[in-house]
Amino acid sequence: MVKAYHTIVFAIITIASLVFTHPAFAKRYGAKLCKSSDAYRCYVVKKGDSWKKLFPDKAERDVVMRINRMNTGLYRGLTIAIPVSNKTDKMAHAPFPDQIDPPGKKTILISKSKLAFGAYSASGILENWGPISSGKGYCPDVHRRCGTPNGTYKIYTKQGAGCKSNKFPIGRGGAPMPYCMFFYHGFAMHGSPTVPGYNASHGCVRMYTSDAKWLNKEFSDGQSVAVVIKY
Repeated sequence: MVKAYHTIVFAIITIASLVFTHPAFAKRYGAKLCKSSDAYRCYVVKKGDSWKKLFPDKAERDVVMRINRMNTGLYRGLTIAIPVSNKTDKMAHAPFPDQIDPPGKKTILISKSKLAFGAYSASGILENWGPISSGKGYCPDVHRRCGTPNGTYKIYTKQGAGCKSNKFPIGRGGAPMPYCMFFYHGFAMHGSPTVPGYNASHGCVRMYTSDAKWLNKEFSDGQSVAVVIKY
């Protein structure tokens, strides 16, 4: 009887996880942003819409996608946030302060709630920012929680464009992790074509591949970099 009860509970948890991490149910960042800030207006995607069709200008398209924390495709019914002004200035939409108290070393601040990273110089100047997607909380394929740990770490090893996972997909490995930067027990920041506007990973920090390359090759080039992760 107890075993049957545990089986039912596990099945409910698994189904709930699959439902609420599905794109149709996930709470995407852009939809919440445009409903809470006058700096953005809400737009409901129509059939046939695409990022390129809605925003032909490449610079504007990049900014709007970053605001929505997405590099995945659009679908009908999705609500996205569109800036009222500064449509081609990504730094104007940074979710972090322009300057913080000097940390003393280069620092990558990762906010799981803002779905973004901020790259600060040793003197505390914000140099760059971009969207991220961290651990989604529970992963049915590994039957356990899979959040990204909070804390302060440092990059202990990194690889280039050919970096791949030795664990995922389960049983095979080989998932691309371009420009991976490992910071804690196998957790890494890395490029991904699937930054969907909500936390959806197994615990790694996904980001645009262009951002991962910049952090890997330019920001952390031969220098000690702190990685601060918080909700």
